[in-house]
Amino acid sequence: MKIHLLVVGRTVGGPLSALIDDYVSRLSHYVPFTFEALSGPKSTKSLTPSRQCELEGAQLLDALRSDDYVVLLDEGGRQYRSVEFASWLSAKCHSVPRRLVFVVGGPYGFSPSVRAVARERLSLSSMTFSHQLIRLLFVEQLYRAMTILRGEPYHHE
Repeated sequence: MKIHLLVVGRTVGGPLSALIDDYVSRLSHYVPFTFEALSGPKSTKSLTPSRQCELEGAQLLDALRSDDYVVLLDEGGRQYRSVEFASWLSAKCHSVPRRLVFVVGGPYGFSPSVRAVARERLSLSSMTFSHQLIRLLFVEQLYRAMTILRGEPYHHE
């Protein structure tokens, strides 16, 4: 199984990008992992939030495969402690045949068409974070889950 993180828009800021790249590199030692940033719609200032979601949704749907297991990173999703997330991830690694795809939407969330293809929704916190920062938080938690599953000392109880 492969894990894929699909996001809308490029990551803004050198330090944030460098941290994300660091965790992406670390993850490659544990699991086939890819990070894909879609361009997002152009000239968003003239778009309504719902139209922006529609355009982003169309790009996201084009990037997904029919056999992907899609999990939205969404504020209304289920929350896990890190150890619980590691256990959930382990179960998915044994049951998802091809790609486990985590999706971060744009600033206004997901279109109904993207929500329709999602199998699950996951929330990293009750707090609200920028869609830029969630990228870093997620790859760190994914790395933490991998070290938990391997019994490595990165995570302390």
